[in-house]
Amino acid sequence: MNRRWLSVVGIGEDGLDGLAPAARALIDNADVLVGGVRHLDLAPDDGRERLSWPRGALTDLIPQLKERSDRGVCVLATGDPMFYGIGVTLARFIAADEMTVVPAPSAYALACARLGWAMAGVETLTLHGRPPALVQSFIQPGARLLILSDGAETPGAVAAILRERGYDDSQLTVLEHMGGARERIVAGLARDWAMSDIAPFNTLAVECVAGAGAVLLPRVPGLPDDAYRSDGQLTKREVRATTLAALGPVPGQHLWDVGAGAGSVAIEWMRVHPTCTAAAVEREPNRARTISDNATALGTPRLDVISGEAPAALEGLGAPDAVFVGGGVTTPGLVETCWRALSTGGRLVANAITVEGESALYHWHEKIGGALVRIAVSRAEPVGGFAGWRALAPVTQLAAVKP
Repeated sequence: MNRRWLSVVGIGEDGLDGLAPAARALIDNADVLVGGVRHLDLAPDDGRERLSWPRGALTDLIPQLKERSDRGVCVLATGDPMFYGIGVTLARFIAADEMTVVPAPSAYALACARLGWAMAGVETLTLHGRPPALVQSFIQPGARLLILSDGAETPGAVAAILRERGYDDSQLTVLEHMGGARERIVAGLARDWAMSDIAPFNTLAVECVAGAGAVLLPRVPGLPDDAYRSDGQLTKREVRATTLAALGPVPGQHLWDVGAGAGSVAIEWMRVHPTCTAAAVEREPNRARTISDNATALGTPRLDVISGEAPAALEGLGAPDAVFVGGGVTTPGLVETCWRALSTGGRLVANAITVEGESALYHWHEKIGGALVRIAVSRAEPVGGFAGWRALAPVTQLAAVKP
């Protein structure tokens, strides 16, 4: 087993006085202290080496930490370092048996204690360094959200999103500097939120209350077609739900949505779980811009939108766990490239509505197996004073798992 040369100690608003003796000993006995200015100011200035987090990516400091692995290095963090904290980043580069992590109560735990909420019944997310639009997919009737803010502006930005979605009566509670002398709690409704004296260091609690006109956007695949902007290049709701079921979104996995149109499949893949990621490839620049707009509106602003023509545009993308080919199945080399990019167990789903596309899918079914199905959907529409069935274009779908 390796020597535990790196310690990560979580500190609350009560500073070093709130630490257990074991945590305080890790700080006192370290040769090198690492942290932000706020954290380092808490430690005694006794001549030991200090490293501050870089202005750029935190990962830029990893080599400097490893260079000091023959000494005792202590990283000072906020709250629980493994809950959206620096400990998560460090664990990607440094083995667990080289680290000692001592958490303090997280902001989520403190907020639940203040509000009387059961932790198991809340959704947790962070908007620190992230766009506020990420909250969109978490807004559901009756949901309780705990949000790490990016600053004083976050509560107002979330309130505006709630109003836009018809959740005007939602309760917002801002919890500032929890656990310290400056702790303060302020609350109000989204409909008339106008508080401007919010402390930058805050956690936001939201009780979502849907109004009569609220837009309901569940995470289950198959959002209404009118939830998307499009020029008509949109995988329709019923086919989209079937497509996502065949793709089988799994937390932490990555999707290529090739010929993405309005981006609906990639967006709904990412909405299934916050750790799902996707790249949407679209050759038409206007559609690529529309995909970005749809992603922001539906809570997946981190969708990677690539404006370019496949298969060339696929070069250099992160390896996929699943691939959806929504357009271009007859393009030479496209399906071959997608199939080759998949690792064992990866899923390929391809849809076609033309005779030529159907023929191409039949060829691939002969070659790689899988399930070949035809999806026919009819929707009831007015016919005079009555109702009649209007058939959508039938879709042929190939779904295969790479052996």
